[in-house]
Amino acid sequence: MKLIVCVKQVPEIPLVSVDAQKGELSLPQGPGMINPFDSYGIEEALRLKEKNGGTITAISLGGKESDYALREALALGVDDAVHLMDDAFAGADAITTARLLAAGIRKCGDFDLVFLGKQAVDSDASTIPAAIGGFLGLPGVMFVRKIEAIGDGRITVERMTDDGFDKVTVPIAAVISVVKEINEPRLPSLKGKMMAKKKEVIVYNAAALSVAAGSPELTSGSHVAHVASPPSRPKGEMITGSSPEEIADKLFSKLRDQQVL
Repeated sequence: MKLIVCVKQVPEIPLVSVDAQKGELSLPQGPGMINPFDSYGIEEALRLKEKNGGTITAISLGGKESDYALREALALGVDDAVHLMDDAFAGADAITTARLLAAGIRKCGDFDLVFLGKQAVDSDASTIPAAIGGFLGLPGVMFVRKIEAIGDGRITVERMTDDGFDKVTVPIAAVISVVKEINEPRLPSLKGKMMAKKKEVIVYNAAALSVAAGSPELTSGSHVAHVASPPSRPKGEMITGSSPEEIADKLFSKLRDQQVL
């Protein structure tokens, strides 16, 4: 099988703050970390490779810092790494990012499955996996908690829902986003880390992906106008009374005065 895993380099979320004066995020210095949800996608790809054979390619879109996430994937046992990096990619919104990742995936040649974590912890948008499936013209199954069977050109999975799960069968090739219930990610070995340092990471720029300024792949339809911390919660108010009935009457009156009821 030829498997592809999308990984993202994200800042260490506890260290992210809001610059109130500039109205933008203040990101910590340093390489950050691989998106935790992507680790489950890597692990599932590794398990399929160990069971069925094949190769795994990790692909990431971002600046130089994304090299860290790719080498982390290589250290875990991924075979190849592709870095989509170009100044023209800076500031890409979710849909533009999905278009570029789809272009990068096509550049990798034929494949069977594309794995992603269900969302990235920095944006929490959870839109890119489905968008990639749409741009590739492939079936996409989101929030997968279990791969039940693969065979005869089809894959059957359990997809989490609000009420439990659905069992879904789709043809291969397909795009799969996974939830953390699917597995327990492994840690890289020392040997894996040493090998990852020496491994060549393939870099594709805009020209290599055949995208040019003004093309849909480089045209973001949205942008962040302003960032602010959530307002402080107002101080709570205790309602007291000599009996439950009196307290209930006071609460009802207050809610009615505030036009809640």
